[in-house]
Amino acid sequence: MTTRWIVAAAAAVGVGVLAVPMLLGSDPPRYTETDAPPLAASHEPAPTCKAERKANLDFTLKDMGGANVRLEDFRGKAILLNYWATWCGPCKVEIPIFNELYAEYKDRGLVILGVSVDDDAPTLKEFVKQTPMHYPVLLAAGQEEVLEAAGPVFGYPTSYFIDRSGSVCGKHIGIGTRESFEASIRPLL
Repeated sequence: MTTRWIVAAAAAVGVGVLAVPMLLGSDPPRYTETDAPPLAASHEPAPTCKAERKANLDFTLKDMGGANVRLEDFRGKAILLNYWATWCGPCKVEIPIFNELYAEYKDRGLVILGVSVDDDAPTLKEFVKQTPMHYPVLLAAGQEEVLEAAGPVFGYPTSYFIDRSGSVCGKHIGIGTRESFEASIRPLL
């Protein structure tokens, strides 16, 4: 009986973590021309937002084919870093949105990285057959430290918006809309 109450409490907390941001409507970050830093003699791209932290992109993950993918290799691109799981209903709803955004903006420097937190490559391959993902899908099962790459992850889906210099410019927890993601992506391109 106690186990059921613990499971019920954990489920209620999970629903709250995912539902509250959606119900309150989290606004995308706002950018103005005054946010842009002065020009400097540097080879690093200027940040596009007032960021509190830099993303730690010093990770190598496997893709579904078993190839090593270094997150650092994406520096210089606008990154939508999406943490998701195959069992997560809201995560599945976002996949077609990400496919559309990736198709529209990849030529302008956007990369969407779908970081699966729970499955192995064979399971992901089978999932992608049913739910196509046209952007890189990476495996992070068993690599808890990658969950802190851009900031803490408290629930799924969680997306971070990282500018070309590696600054974390925004975060979205829970299910998002195309419009909200696009509003966060455009200033980074």
